[in-house]
Amino acid sequence: MRAVDNSVVDGLPGPLPAGEYLLWKGAPEWRPLARRAFHTSTVAIYFGILLLWRVCLALGSDAPLRSAAVPLALMTLLFAVGLGILHLLAWLTARTTRYIITSRRVVVRSGIVLGITFNFPFRQIESAGIDMHRDTTGDIAIKLDHATRIAWLHLWPNVRPWVLGHPEPMLRCVVEPPRVAKILAQALAASMRAEARIASTPPPGTEPMPSPRYLAMLEH
Repeated sequence: MRAVDNSVVDGLPGPLPAGEYLLWKGAPEWRPLARRAFHTSTVAIYFGILLLWRVCLALGSDAPLRSAAVPLALMTLLFAVGLGILHLLAWLTARTTRYIITSRRVVVRSGIVLGITFNFPFRQIESAGIDMHRDTTGDIAIKLDHATRIAWLHLWPNVRPWVLGHPEPMLRCVVEPPRVAKILAQALAASMRAEARIASTPPPGTEPMPSPRYLAMLEH
């Protein structure tokens, strides 16, 4: 893995500790985030059905159409404002969200008004999965161990949808998701190898235990 220059890490409250390296940093794309987290497409369809129903009522009534023009225009304006607010929230969320992968952890920082930073050390991560989308962006869900629990609402929108019992943090709507997933997988594998080496190293001043194969050879 190739470490990235970590002299300035946007999204972290301070510099990385000694021995920890930045591998990747990114943010969600706001348009896919608006569709999948704020459900703007669903809301637009719902508003369109309501508006069409109101038009049908106006056409079926005996009142002149001009009397329904003002209410229809007002309804259209309200619907447009509502969709605009949802898109603005998605844009602000994307602007204030940072995803960071280091050699030791995954960091998710989010919050329009008050930024909250979540740190997920690799020892708390059991597995990760990737979900690709047609717009070439993707989501990377992170399954935490059962001892690590964070409220679903605290993580939203950076959380896997509909997984409420044991919420899974998610890097949402990232570009080049296969590359990001590969970086995370390699970092997790390197961390596991390092922990295995530490666990197999005897404490200073103690003799290493011989392997079972060596003991069998001594008995003969």
